[in-house]
Amino acid sequence: MRKRLRAMLPVVLILTFAVTFAGQGRISTPKEVIGLNVGDDYVLANYKQLVTYWTKLDQESDRMTLVEIGKTAEERTQLMAIITSPENHKRLARYKEIAGRLARAEGLTDDEAHKLAQEGKAVVWIDGGLHATECINAQGLFEMAYQMTSRNDAETMRILNDVILLLAAANPDGMDLVSDWYMREQDTKRRSTGGLPRLYQKYVGHDNNRDSYMSNQPETENINRQMFIEWFPQIMYNQHQTGPAGSVLFAAPFRDPFNYNYDPLVPQGIELVGAAIHNRLIQEGKPGSVSRNAASYSTWFNGGVRTTTGFHNMIGILTEIIGNPTPISIPFLPNRLLPDTSQPFPIEPQAVWHQRQSIDYVMSVNRAILDLASRYREHFLFNIYRMGKNSIERGSKDYWTLTPKRVAAVEAAIAADRPAGGAEGRGGGAGMGGGRGGGAATEKHYALLHKPEDRDPRGYIIPSDQPDFLTATKFVNALIKNGVTIHKATAAFQIAGKNYPAGSYVIKAAQAFRPHLRDMLEPQDHPNDIPYPGGPPRRPYDATGWTLAYQMGVEFDRILEGFDGPFEQLPFVPIKPQQATIPAAKSVVGYLLSHAQNDSFVATSRLLAANEEVYWLKTAYTAGTKTFPAGTLYVPAKKTTKAVLDKIAADLAVTVDIASVRPGGEALKLKPVRVGLWDRYGGSMESGWIRWMFDQAFPTKFEVVYAPALDAGNLNAKYDVLIFPDGGIPAAGGGARGCGGGGGAAQNVPPEFKDM
Repeated sequence: MRKRLRAMLPVVLILTFAVTFAGQGRISTPKEVIGLNVGDDYVLANYKQLVTYWTKLDQESDRMTLVEIGKTAEERTQLMAIITSPENHKRLARYKEIAGRLARAEGLTDDEAHKLAQEGKAVVWIDGGLHATECINAQGLFEMAYQMTSRNDAETMRILNDVILLLAAANPDGMDLVSDWYMREQDTKRRSTGGLPRLYQKYVGHDNNRDSYMSNQPETENINRQMFIEWFPQIMYNQHQTGPAGSVLFAAPFRDPFNYNYDPLVPQGIELVGAAIHNRLIQEGKPGSVSRNAASYSTWFNGGVRTTTGFHNMIGILTEIIGNPTPISIPFLPNRLLPDTSQPFPIEPQAVWHQRQSIDYVMSVNRAILDLASRYREHFLFNIYRMGKNSIERGSKDYWTLTPKRVAAVEAAIAADRPAGGAEGRGGGAGMGGGRGGGAATEKHYALLHKPEDRDPRGYIIPSDQPDFLTATKFVNALIKNGVTIHKATAAFQIAGKNYPAGSYVIKAAQAFRPHLRDMLEPQDHPNDIPYPGGPPRRPYDATGWTLAYQMGVEFDRILEGFDGPFEQLPFVPIKPQQATIPAAKSVVGYLLSHAQNDSFVATSRLLAANEEVYWLKTAYTAGTKTFPAGTLYVPAKKTTKAVLDKIAADLAVTVDIASVRPGGEALKLKPVRVGLWDRYGGSMESGWIRWMFDQAFPTKFEVVYAPALDAGNLNAKYDVLIFPDGGIPAAGGGARGCGGGGGAAQNVPPEFKDM
């Protein structure tokens, strides 16, 4: 009887489990809600329809909760669906807390971390549609939400119990633009996403995947907030197109090099998840997945939605899949038909390939990742803690991060010390390698990699008395948006014999996201990627150097010893600089603004727009004990000037000084400049970034100029300056990615998109 009860118990539990999960009513299909069978040939649903469908699922299913994560560049509401079991939804705040504690890894022992991993749920982020013309993935958001809210099979139930899925639309603005553009044609055979009239992200188009460490665009900031401040997913999956020709899909693992700032568990985690993806596709009889050297994707770059996660101890996964709402084919490429490590299960040429087939592949990849996260739930939760703890330990002691140049220098020293015509240490002793131990010479060369002056910093100090502290604050805000812990000095302090004022920013290296911190403040050293001596180097996938502190001109000190002081930790919200005030004075003939402040350009634009006079001093000027260098801005005092400058100082926090004596010497009188910015129909990312700068970062009045205006001539009558962005004007040929894109001919652009 006891044996029979034990045998029945799993059945009872399974039935109870199924009843609990299946207690919700019937779940509507996309077609029942929006009238489209998403995935059919010649059909693209837009973001408005996704919102409609997801809202319906949120009402029908107790497995899904819809949350707003911010506004987009065009003021749409960006949504994220949280999908997990009803029981997990009841404890969502607790599981979110566990994910954060493990990712931060602060104040935990290994035993405590193991207990939290046992209690917690794996968190997986999946997004679609970042590049809006790569439209297969955005369409898959309908199907994925439907499957996870409607299915009751054993695998789905286990995933819902073990995993919290964060399903996000990465580019709502672009999804509406591309889908509406495609569906505008009544004749389905004429439908195409080619010739878009503008960029599919308001300012930067395809470069929305080059913004992650800076968070300039609102969609990037929304995504980073969820990943690095709110939820800390152990795995994130960023979906793209187009797959390598002759195959269906590229998926991790990636080719070398991986970034040496990564914790070693990051690339190992990528290998594990990648293996699960390819294994599932092959198991399901879905050929054509490739990896590694079958494409150029690597993990070196920090700045893509997928790659930045590696610097936060998360496993970032990328796929690139073929597909189009208009049926395509898979070409015959003989070199894609022979199996190897990078393409174990080739696909035969296909005369016709449908959008639905690509979506089915994406669903298989999604479920492969979620299945693995379920089966290895505690593994992934503990590993993100282990990586965070490793970072904290490396930042708390003398530690040396090796770079290719330092290794090459030691190899050169070994070669220089090698006896002329000598063999390489066949028996150890004093040889240079091989044998049994290597002797004193090996110790000498090994020591070259551990010079005291080459240690990694224990932290960084950004002094508050630097000329452009406002820009330094913007740099710190970029770190905060990426979840880096920042402290601020509450009083003056001294470190290593140097005095620092109150208000200075202090960034300690003993934190979980140390890899990202280092990558923003230390120079990159991309390894030589040459397949054989004398061979051509392999082209890097993306940028190889980007140290943000250098790009922004931030002054900082590297502190090599442990340190402390009167520091307070700042919250994970962007810093608003304290409003500046103009000092009172009995005699005021004018006002002075330092040209070293980047925001002085904004102040100048505002002053000129208010009909104030602004001069650029050509020689230095001394007022009291303070000397102002050439280039200082001088604003003569009028009745209206003080009020205008008070508002500027309050809004921008720029420093304004009093001039009691009019400066002597020459000065350049500035005037408003009529700026024209070249762009093309369809949009240019290069021009778009400048538009963003003029609209958002440094507000400036300008007009966008298209080819017809240039052809008409008489430009001097309208503009003082015409800006032609480097690399913006397209070369002959061109091309498009994903489901199409690229600028259209002027005659094909609808009137509402002309001269925007």
